[in-house]
Amino acid sequence: MKRTYTILLFIALLSFVTGKEMYAQETVPEGYVLVDSVIYRPVATVDTTLVGKDVFLLMPSREMGSKADVKINQTTDVRDAMRRQVAENEGRAMSGYRVRIFFDNKQTARVESEETLKRFESLYHDVVAYRTYANPYFKVTVGDFRTRSEAVKLLERIKGAFPSAFVVKENIEFPVVDKDNAYVTDTVRVLRPVVSL
Repeated sequence: MKRTYTILLFIALLSFVTGKEMYAQETVPEGYVLVDSVIYRPVATVDTTLVGKDVFLLMPSREMGSKADVKINQTTDVRDAMRRQVAENEGRAMSGYRVRIFFDNKQTARVESEETLKRFESLYHDVVAYRTYANPYFKVTVGDFRTRSEAVKLLERIKGAFPSAFVVKENIEFPVVDKDNAYVTDTVRVLRPVVSL
């Protein structure tokens, strides 16, 4: 049954990404029904419209048909140094803080970490969560914060639901720019088995 849900969720997400419904109402398999389901997607942490582009070439100029004309006077050494800096730091990790909500190495730790992750994501849609394994421990950490004080704010917010949570320093993803709009909600159609009473 779990595999069926995984396949159905994949179909729903595929239809969301492509913008096409995978099933019309009349092609729903017997014993299933299409239902609307809400999904939460984190917003991009960077402006993807500029990724991989040279900002010097994007400046408006009359030669390119713009009304404005921006001229940058610099040596080729400065331009080359900037390109090297961008290339060298492309995959660089950022040091910051997260809140650890699960940390265990019992035989049941794998299942418990999955359940903890799902529970957290259902309670706090606006905070990104990570589940990792570093021999012999399963860990669930949440948030991406540049400062410890930001992580402590989240810790205070979730302490009731996760009383053993604590702040840790580790490499983080770049935090979202707009913390008030950290995720987007969408509705997708998902196949679910018909439950008879």
